[in-house]
Amino acid sequence: MAFRAFTQTHVYEKQAAPKEKDKSSIQCIECYERNVYIGTKDAAVQHLILPSSTNGDSSLRTREGRARKLGLSNQVAQLRAVPLFNHLLVLWDRSVTVLNMFSLEPVPALKKIQHVSLFEVCDSFLAGQTECVRMVTSSSRRKVIRIHVVGVDRWEVVKEVPLLQDPVALAVDGVSLCVATSDRYLLCDLQSGSSEELFPHDHSRQHVVVTSVGLGEFLLNGPGSLGMFVMKTGICQRPPLQWPQEVLAAGVCFPYILTLQPQVLSVYSMVDQQRKQTVSLSGAKGLLSTSDGVLVFTERDIFSLRLAPLEEQIQALVRQERVEEALLLLDGVQGREPLDSYKELHKAITCLAGFVHFYQQGFSEARDLFIKGELDPREIIRLYPDARPCLAEGFQSRLLDQGNKGRDLQVLWQEDRNTFHHYLAFLGEFLRAVRGTEQSLHCIKEVDCALLRLYVELGDTESLQQLVACPNECRLDYCVPVLQQHNRFFALGSLYQSHGNPVEAIQTWMKIADGVHQDSSCSDVYGHIVWTLSQLRDKDAVWKFADWTLHRNQETGVQIFTSRQPDDRVETQDVLALLEKYPLASLLYLEFLIHDLNSEEERHHSRLALAYVTHALQEQEETDLRKTRGKLQQQLWESRFYDVSTVYERVKPTTLHTEKAILLCRAGEHTQALQVLVHLERDPRAAEVFCCRAAQGRDSQFRQTLLLTLLQIYLSSEDLASAAADLLNNNPRSFVAEKVIQLLPDSWSVQLLSQFLIGSLRETLHQRRMARLQKALSQAELMRHKVIWMQASETKFRLDKRQKCKVCQTDIAEPEFALSQHGELMHTSCTGPS
Repeated sequence: MAFRAFTQTHVYEKQAAPKEKDKSSIQCIECYERNVYIGTKDAAVQHLILPSSTNGDSSLRTREGRARKLGLSNQVAQLRAVPLFNHLLVLWDRSVTVLNMFSLEPVPALKKIQHVSLFEVCDSFLAGQTECVRMVTSSSRRKVIRIHVVGVDRWEVVKEVPLLQDPVALAVDGVSLCVATSDRYLLCDLQSGSSEELFPHDHSRQHVVVTSVGLGEFLLNGPGSLGMFVMKTGICQRPPLQWPQEVLAAGVCFPYILTLQPQVLSVYSMVDQQRKQTVSLSGAKGLLSTSDGVLVFTERDIFSLRLAPLEEQIQALVRQERVEEALLLLDGVQGREPLDSYKELHKAITCLAGFVHFYQQGFSEARDLFIKGELDPREIIRLYPDARPCLAEGFQSRLLDQGNKGRDLQVLWQEDRNTFHHYLAFLGEFLRAVRGTEQSLHCIKEVDCALLRLYVELGDTESLQQLVACPNECRLDYCVPVLQQHNRFFALGSLYQSHGNPVEAIQTWMKIADGVHQDSSCSDVYGHIVWTLSQLRDKDAVWKFADWTLHRNQETGVQIFTSRQPDDRVETQDVLALLEKYPLASLLYLEFLIHDLNSEEERHHSRLALAYVTHALQEQEETDLRKTRGKLQQQLWESRFYDVSTVYERVKPTTLHTEKAILLCRAGEHTQALQVLVHLERDPRAAEVFCCRAAQGRDSQFRQTLLLTLLQIYLSSEDLASAAADLLNNNPRSFVAEKVIQLLPDSWSVQLLSQFLIGSLRETLHQRRMARLQKALSQAELMRHKVIWMQASETKFRLDKRQKCKVCQTDIAEPEFALSQHGELMHTSCTGPS
């Protein structure tokens, strides 16, 4: 069915005797509300009264009112109503006559205006003046336009505007007058009298068209069969309208332009300049724009073309899937004729336009239109077979049934999975775009459920995990079976967790880690369980799964206690009690307490040292053993809080000789410690390093004593003579040569100790020279102070009776006083450190 912007009604047929048909034919018409006036070829004016409705009801007919014969011949050329004064202006026999609109009796006070070829009335010329209107007439004798002021009982010429050619048509809009001559169009200003040429034309008088569009705009029949829109400023703001040749007349009924030809009337849209409707009218002679459409007349008949309500036009376009036209029409009329339901109507049409693109796989355009039209996401979800269960039972679509608007997605799902995959991708893109916006707040559960189902179908693991791990509104009764059916158990656990059920979440993940469930979407389920427990504030849940976590991997499992937030620590003693069954985890937890939490409790430090000992004794690999012993030795050297005797009792029966030496050193048994290193560990280098480490933070004399003790231990055994020589040669500055020589065997040669002797001698000389230098510096400092004292003692100053101390501001009464370098007197007690 073709789109119809106007509905046609036959409102009047003129009846006359066969002999009078040619003489009484209709020449012009005028209309005001339900009053229609006919001007005939035989100089008659007929008043018609239209029915209150022209909806096609045959029982309602046009009534004939009064008629008036103006003369014996000459046709009535123009009729114009002036409702303000109940005047009907008639152009007949080149004269303008005034009749009463209802009685058609002449108005005696207003005499004829003679020699008029054309006239027009403009009642909006004088804004605010309701006692008169303006009329423009064209003289039939002179090339001039006259402006008349028309009152209830008078009219007068107020201005004349000269022209170069006689007008053949004119139209008035406010103070602007558009005139057509035989070969051009002109624009005149009625206030200033100025005129401006617009453009030429080559139309005959019958096809010249000048019509007021309103708001200072005119429609002209331009060259090349173009309908030209010209503003009162002389510029064009609309594109021209391509219309047929031989146009007899044109009318404006916003937002449409109607053009009349002898056999047809065409309707064009001012919004997109496209022809929307054609109406066959045989023998049409002219048309008249009315408030709700146009009147078209032939020689015997009058037809009414009424504009259909805009809502009905838009709905008709939508039914024909011409939604883009519907949107253009709606946007075009909104500025001139605002609709109460514009916003909702615009949204609905925008969404329907989106569906057109949707079924044509124009997904980008469809998404933008759906968002712009604020489409309820459920309207899209319901189109997908697998996603329909997401919708609540009470949902009812508010749009036209989309089942027959394109390819059925159910069929597409079965026959063309590749194309259906593109539709699924679009659904995800659209739902992600609207999720969290006002557009989806009322159906967020359906949106989240549909997204979950979609991600499962598409195998989009990353998006699925992101959805279920973050706060969401997925319905568990729907989503849990979906995830279980597709073996998405890791996502299922995350869904449980996001819904505040961490126990169910962890139990689900544990089944994956134990091989009960198969799900490859997460490569480290165990690590995720540990991280979740470390962040979980539910302590009961942590204790519930702690044994399983630690039993699987002590090193990783202990993180459920060590990686917790500072304000969510678990009781230390409870943790230590649990970790007694897990030695490695216990060791790591103790390290965490001491190194990270800076614990100074003796039991923690002692327990860590004992754990290191146990761990070192159990390790088999050399690299691991060195690492553990290194930590143990560092703990024994640096910690000040462990119980030395307890740790020593544990180390004493073992082969950890270096650790024994450290513990003996911490107990003050330095000689015994060195003997352990020399005789049990049998590592001279370790013994030498031990002396340096034990002397850290002590004076040089203590280090010399340790090294001398070590030397004596070496010298007590002939097997250690080379070690003694190496010790001396490596540390010549740490020994006093006189003491060493007394201890050395007589059999030792000078060459064996040459390195030591040279180094010791150099150190001795260095120390002596440094002592001399220090003494010289001290003497110089003393001399400087003496000079300052002498200079101060030779200075003269006056001490008055009431001399004030510079510091305490009290009188200086004692015989002893001090003088600063700046000459200020003060008490000796007020001088301070200076």
